[in-house]
Amino acid sequence: MTIKAVLFDLDDTLLWDERSVKEAFQATCQVAAQQYDIDPEKLEDAVRTEARALYESFETFAFTKMIGINPFEGLWANFTEGEQEEFRKLQALAPGYRKESWTRGLKALGIEDAELGAALAEKFPAERRNRPIVYEETFEVLDQLRGAGYKLLLLTNGSPDLQKEKLAGVPQLAPYFDHIVISGEFGVGKPAASIFEHTMKLLEIGPDEGVMIGDKLTTDILGSNTVGMRNMWINRHDLPRTEIEPVFEIQSLREIQDVISRIG
Repeated sequence: MTIKAVLFDLDDTLLWDERSVKEAFQATCQVAAQQYDIDPEKLEDAVRTEARALYESFETFAFTKMIGINPFEGLWANFTEGEQEEFRKLQALAPGYRKESWTRGLKALGIEDAELGAALAEKFPAERRNRPIVYEETFEVLDQLRGAGYKLLLLTNGSPDLQKEKLAGVPQLAPYFDHIVISGEFGVGKPAASIFEHTMKLLEIGPDEGVMIGDKLTTDILGSNTVGMRNMWINRHDLPRTEIEPVFEIQSLREIQDVISRIG
């Protein structure tokens, strides 16, 4: 059946979140390197390790995993939105989590400086917010698809306030979409079948009339496979295949229209 709608993931599909986070870490760790004789890369590695371990120790971890909020989003999210009680717990945890992650990262390199840890914990969110980076082909492809008459829907995992903030950082992005679905507002994240079924109801399509575009096999591809929707795994970094099989594999968003034409 003819494709009527294209569903997009947000992070590392349309927005280059991985680069934004990496550059924010680099800028923040450089501040520490100006005060101590340390390797900024080693500090970044240490903070990532400590942040992940601390994040997984919280009682909210199962919820964040289900919604799709990673530890490094926790380093700059405020969690001010979302109806579930867990978001209020995350809101309370976040300031201490940020400070503790950076302080422990410093300590792992032999530096006992809680004051610097607190300063870095405030520096990182500011640096991340200053970097709303979009892939160079994003708007070109969205213009192409919109011009061809496809319905467009954004389906993103994450905390409502943070995903909205990412979109606000690139204000020309949201108007392309007929609907924007955020897991933290819906109540469950990809790959749950229910969130994909919700998007199909919004678009008024069957599974064979839509195609999901995303960078994660475990969420975007697994979830769309589950409901029988075709998908394209955007694999920009030539990652190996797993047991989760995409219907199509692409390396650039510019390949989308060609694949849709082949489907038709």
